Amino acid sequence: MDLAGSLLLALALMLIIEGAFPFVFPVAWRDTFRRIAERPPHHIRIGGLIVMVIGLVLLVFAT
Repeated sequence: MDLAGSLLLALALMLIIEGAFPFVFPVAWRDTFRRIAERPPHHIRIGGLIVMVIGLVLLVFAT
């Protein structure tokens, strides 16, 4: 599989996973999203950084 195919596959999997939670648990997802949105910006930024680092580590181990 070439790079474009791999990126498209990764995007498709991300969209499936991201869409599954609001589809299966809409009320809990909305409440969680509201609580996250009420956090200070630096907390959200740190959370995003942690998720990116976890993704990078998984990517390194997967290749």
